Amino acid sequence: MSGTEASAGPSAHEPGGPHGLPYRLVATDLDGTLLRSDATVSQASRDVLAAVAAKGAAHIIVTGRSVSWTLHVLDDLGYSGLAVCGQGAQVYDAGAGRLLTSVTLDRQLAALSLAKIEAEVGPLAVAAGRDGLTGEVLIGPGYIYNPELPVVHVTGTDQLWAEPINKLYIQHPDLSDDELTQVATDVAGDLVSATMAGAGIVELLPLGLTKATGLSLAARRLGVTAAETIAFGDMPNDVPMFAWAGHGVAMANAHPELKQIADEVTASNDADGIVPVLNRLFGPF
Repeated sequence: MSGTEASAGPSAHEPGGPHGLPYRLVATDLDGTLLRSDATVSQASRDVLAAVAAKGAAHIIVTGRSVSWTLHVLDDLGYSGLAVCGQGAQVYDAGAGRLLTSVTLDRQLAALSLAKIEAEVGPLAVAAGRDGLTGEVLIGPGYIYNPELPVVHVTGTDQLWAEPINKLYIQHPDLSDDELTQVATDVAGDLVSATMAGAGIVELLPLGLTKATGLSLAARRLGVTAAETIAFGDMPNDVPMFAWAGHGVAMANAHPELKQIADEVTASNDADGIVPVLNRLFGPF
């Protein structure tokens, strides 16, 4: 990572590496990146990823979604490799249908963090993601969520702590996502990590956990280094992944924080922004 924003131009890591490929691993976020606004993956994106794979590079999905919220996307893609889910908490082997790693959020720390944040800014709407392959997402009163994804409604926060969880989702009626993330970091940053993963999606995670955590574990299993990885993303939760990877590409629709540290900015997710970059580096196709 150069740490500077640039337009889509020639990379310092163009073809000619030791394996004859510009990168051996292509890491893509899902929402706002590989997925279009209608939650589909375009044929153009599918084709370019297939062409890159035919040349010998692996594609890995790295998403904030839990495995349970990712499986239908993986099935649609015919995906059989490793996937990093849950903001790095879960490394999932899609071919074998099993979790390789799973990190949980200490529920006492989660409850304490929530209390500290609410003491600072007032009541929050809260949701929680349960651990495991089929871990449900529990939605508390007032929490606004994507109605197309399966959830379980609960009436109080006590139900959030009944089983192991990997994250909390929090929303505030007045604060922006960026403001809420900053408050959470300021008052509970010694207990949990706070990140913004999309509109209305502020998450509390095990301290120090990021997408880079899961991606580095998956890459090690694949025998690939950070320098051999190109990553695509759109939100502040992708910042650690960009810092880890050899090259970070922000979508045109990306949050300004991510664009600021990206190596280049491509077209939007709705314009299939991964396609011109991969075509330039691995093609022409």
